Amino acid sequence: QVHLVESGGGLVQPGGSLRLSCVASGNFFSINSMAWFRQAPGKEREFVAAVAWRGDITEHADSVKGRFTISRDNVKNAVYLQMSSLKPEDTAAYYCAGRRSQFYSRRWSDYGYWGQGTQVTVST
Repeated sequence: QVHLVESGGGLVQPGGSLRLSCVASGNFFSINSMAWFRQAPGKEREFVAAVAWRGDITEHADSVKGRFTISRDNVKNAVYLQMSSLKPEDTAAYYCAGRRSQFYSRRWSDYGYWGQGTQVTVST
């Protein structure tokens, strides 16, 4: 069993930065690839970024490319999402997800492990 816990969300002004963290407990070796998704009220959950096991292969959604960076620390069993130049449209609940496959996916249904989410609100 794997338990994912996100933290780092909050209220930030447009143009600001936040760093989200996701720490895994339990059988972390069940997870090989990890990702961040987000969901705004009334919208579908969307892919934000993903990272493979070694951390050297990443992918970011076009909407966040150049502003967000995903990374992972396998020693700390953690994955991070550094967010900068935040925009009001980035407002959403952000979820950490993990899957057994070494190949990450952009589809939320491919992930079997999920955190409870952390809210990010970008507003003046």
